[in-house]
Amino acid sequence: MLRAAVAAKTPLGVKAKEAVEKGELVSDDLVVGIIDEALKNSSYEMLEKRDIKFDKVKITGRWIHPSSGRSYHTKFAPPRTLGVDDVTGEPLIQRKDDTAAVLRSRLKVFHRQTKLGMVAQLHGEKPPKEVTSEVQKVLSS
Repeated sequence: MLRAAVAAKTPLGVKAKEAVEKGELVSDDLVVGIIDEALKNSSYEMLEKRDIKFDKVKITGRWIHPSSGRSYHTKFAPPRTLGVDDVTGEPLIQRKDDTAAVLRSRLKVFHRQTKLGMVAQLHGEKPPKEVTSEVQKVLSS
């Protein structure tokens, strides 16, 4: 959802992109706003209809072809030639937020916030209305 908001250049997506490019965490307010926008656009319903479930996220190792947005991963989907786009032969880039150093920083913040009770565990596999209700309950408490 975050990537989609950035690509669509929504106002929240632009703010999120600025934070990401600085290597910062995207604020909770921005994430909640982006989730709210996505729910309005029925993203969850589209995933549900296609029975798409996520159990892993590729955090580091991702490389991007800037002009097309094609994505590669050093371990899971490497380009034929390291650092080079398969289609155009142009150089690939690694986003500032896709480095091990940024990941370590984000994980430290995550663990600190989790210990402070600032992170809630929700069940995202539930129907969209139930997830929305859970998010609203957590944010209002």
